[in-house]
Amino acid sequence: MAYRVAVAVSGRGSNLFALVDALAADSVAQVVLVVSDRPTPAMAQATARGLATHQLRNYRDGAEWLAVLHAAQSDLLVLAGYLKLVPPEVVRELRGRIVNIHPALLPLHGGPGMYGRRVHEAVLASGERITGATVHLVDEVFDRGTVLSQACVPVQPGDTPDMLAARVLAAEHRLLPAAVLAAARAGRPVPFQLD
Repeated sequence: MAYRVAVAVSGRGSNLFALVDALAADSVAQVVLVVSDRPTPAMAQATARGLATHQLRNYRDGAEWLAVLHAAQSDLLVLAGYLKLVPPEVVRELRGRIVNIHPALLPLHGGPGMYGRRVHEAVLASGERITGATVHLVDEVFDRGTVLSQACVPVQPGDTPDMLAARVLAAEHRLLPAAVLAAARAGRPVPFQLD
């Protein structure tokens, strides 16, 4: 039986669809539910692709989260561009079964408000020569959980936030499917190395 993955999104869903496409070639895992806190392009595209979706009435309501995740019989919750904190009761019940992808090498450039372009602006302002993407376990604090793997991306002279974001996103599109496949094979999220 395939490892059942629920994915939470808040935007375009490029990581969601990179994951869906990667899993289509491997029967060990499948996306069974897409959840969002609001109407998004990702939700519209997920519906068009025939994926089950659920727009949360109240993203702070842990009971609603747990009801839809249990109904989908999900083994793993993936935050793929989901911008809110998962309710603490959900984290408690699913501890060790929620992962997030972040567009920087945590613990650098994480925390509340650090997403999207803001992350890449902060990397460039810091003068760092290496950035990348991180997959980590989710706990009750933004971007603090145990790191499972990272993919490094060089910062090039003359990079703009958009140029850097495009290269980091390409790394995310490799890292997130690898994380889910490693979890599916182990039966839970585990540390792994990206090939």
